[in-house]
Amino acid sequence: MSLSNADVKKIASLARLAMNDAEIASARSQLSGIFELIAEMQAVDTKGVVPMSHAQDVSQRLREDKITESSQRELFQTIAPQVESGLYLVPQVIE
Repeated sequence: MSLSNADVKKIASLARLAMNDAEIASARSQLSGIFELIAEMQAVDTKGVVPMSHAQDVSQRLREDKITESSQRELFQTIAPQVESGLYLVPQVIE
């Protein structure tokens, strides 16, 4: 796909970018290179290739789901500035 300077100006306008003529020429060159790479990738025959979510077939080791820490809720509530009915009270910040 070949881009013109007008195409790049329109893209820059949509992206709210101010670009001078030199920047437009540079961006056109870079975008054309990207589109050429995409065209090369689309030309590759991928029939029979199974989609995958990761390049390597690995899985995460999982630990046993069991409680490993004791509840310290009472301790934390004793050192809190204000507690009511088991809830922490904080200053109102939004009116």
